[in-house]
Amino acid sequence: QVRLVESGGGLVQAGGSLRLSCVASGLTFRSYAMAWFRQVPGKEREEVACLSNIDGTKHYADFVKGRFTISRDNTKGTLYLQMDSLEPEDTADYYCAAVSDFDCSHGMDWWGAGALVTVSS
Repeated sequence: QVRLVESGGGLVQAGGSLRLSCVASGLTFRSYAMAWFRQVPGKEREEVACLSNIDGTKHYADFVKGRFTISRDNTKGTLYLQMDSLEPEDTADYYCAAVSDFDCSHGMDWWGAGALVTVSS
């Protein structure tokens, strides 16, 4: 059974930092492209960042470029999202996702339950 479990969410002041982690089990982690998405209640879920499993290519949404960094540790089966210079607009539920493909452009296969990030002004 595939499981993706996020951790590291919480409350932080604007300008602060948080690091999200996602531990994957039940799949061959290195064979999956991994991504972070976020969703605000009442709005559509949006991709934050994607990390290829083939060549390490990273894709970021424009609204986080230069502030967030996606990374992975294949030996630990763990995906990370380092979030710096956080803004109140970054407040959302953040989801880890995996796809058996080299990038995230064709949809995701597996999803975590989410981690809430709240940024106060």
